[in-house]
Amino acid sequence: MVAIFYHPDAFQTKNRKLMGRNAAGESFLKGFFKHSTPTEDKSISVFAPDSNFITDFEASVRECGRTDSILPISNETITKLSDASILYYPGPDIAQQARYRMHHKFEWGICGITHTTSSAGAMDAITSWITCPVQPWDAVICTSNAVKKNVETVLQAEVDFLQERLGIAKLILPQLPVIPLGVDTQDFQFTAQQRSEARQKIAANEDTVVILYVGRLSFHAKAHPLAMYQALEAATNITGKKLILLECGWHANEHIESAYSVAAKSAGPSITCITLDGRNPVDRSTAWASADIFCSLSDNIQETFGIVPVEAMAAGLPLVVSDWDGYKDTVRDGIDGFRIPTMAPRPGLAGDLAYRHALNIDTYDMYCGYSSSLVALHSQKLSKAFIELIQSPELRYKMGEAGKSRAIETYDWQVIIPRYQELWDEQTKIRLASRENNLGRKSNNHKPATSSEWPARLDPTISFSNYPTKLLDSDTLLKLADSTADLALNKLSELISLELVKYASFIFPTKGEIDIILTTAESFLPEPAPASELVRNLQTSRKPYGLRGLVWLCKLGILEFS
Repeated sequence: MVAIFYHPDAFQTKNRKLMGRNAAGESFLKGFFKHSTPTEDKSISVFAPDSNFITDFEASVRECGRTDSILPISNETITKLSDASILYYPGPDIAQQARYRMHHKFEWGICGITHTTSSAGAMDAITSWITCPVQPWDAVICTSNAVKKNVETVLQAEVDFLQERLGIAKLILPQLPVIPLGVDTQDFQFTAQQRSEARQKIAANEDTVVILYVGRLSFHAKAHPLAMYQALEAATNITGKKLILLECGWHANEHIESAYSVAAKSAGPSITCITLDGRNPVDRSTAWASADIFCSLSDNIQETFGIVPVEAMAAGLPLVVSDWDGYKDTVRDGIDGFRIPTMAPRPGLAGDLAYRHALNIDTYDMYCGYSSSLVALHSQKLSKAFIELIQSPELRYKMGEAGKSRAIETYDWQVIIPRYQELWDEQTKIRLASRENNLGRKSNNHKPATSSEWPARLDPTISFSNYPTKLLDSDTLLKLADSTADLALNKLSELISLELVKYASFIFPTKGEIDIILTTAESFLPEPAPASELVRNLQTSRKPYGLRGLVWLCKLGILEFS
């Protein structure tokens, strides 16, 4: 069983600034609802930071046809995560969740996932694993082998620094399994009539070859389009074919939109360029249904997996992609399409870019843009790939069918969700085995593998213990301020009705506990009683709360200390 950490931003594509992680999250959730094995009690657990998000989550469940009951979990009921066994968190920043878990004896596992790893936030999240209380039964899914290597490189650099700085010797890290993102391949199947209608919308006849790019239209943060424009211009001049380039995405602003338009006219004057709004489902369907060839020449460090080539394979399109990051895993060169070689400077030649970004001299966008400017594609092989596909409908069909089979067999959520569930089962097995080992060690007075204290969120009675004059302990002597418990209870009932008192009702002992404490204190009059005696008759689990409640009663003048 798993609990999904739900925030709409991670799982919805309604945002006008549609990002890849939004699309991936929405697709995962639909795939999970459609293909996950139902629990015995037919329930789905959701951990939401805002109770209003539960309604959104349930709507998503119902839209997918699931009738499971929804089990909401909040920070106040976080212990319910132990029933779920695994918390799925839609990002790599699992440190905070690991710290929340510390106070509950690590009774569940956490599973995160990588998206962009080039941002300062993502890299800080990755390095934080070394010093936060992650466990061997936690995991962060890497969506490609390329991003796993990137994560390991960042981790190793941080380990080297901490070893030199602090001499660290022990290292506990989450597992880093490689599981790709998935798609619902049926969403990309189109009939001949749908294809015909889509091509009519963009004025493409049967002799026209339509090349499709899908993704954010950002030359600095996604894929620089110049090489694509140049190669398509060369291809149309050699083949004599009319080409339409569909760019299905969105521009962040008018400046970027103008830059695309000017570049396309300058580098590809013979090509008809049409822009469709990738945030609009109708436009997306038109794009996928009308295309003959898919192209994505990612050259950006923000990319980690790249879901659109998999979607293109599901649509039965041959691909022309850069040999870059996750594309190396998904697209088989010469089978599903062509992977165009890329080139970047050798390691160690762009430290100034990282330094300028770290000092906020350059924005993150500029950092990504500068890095992208140092990545080149093999222009001759790119042009050749387009020419071959444009000239040969048979090759387009052959590669498209190969890609479609690969998408169905390897990347459909029907295949990917069971891999998630297998991982979650394995995490639980490791956690339970570790708990058994720790129980065995307790008899030998060994300390648990990790302290349950969160250093930056220490119990204030620990972190500020030097502030007061004295500290209440079991031997502290306390005395009833009034002559009887009844008088004390009457006074207390008036006091706790005051706004400046009742706001803190969370820390009050229960009415029954207060009765026991005050009655016991009365029995010792006229002498004071040790604090341990005043809470002796409370339930064992409540005695710590009763002890601190004695200080509260002193604060209100119900008890006195010497």
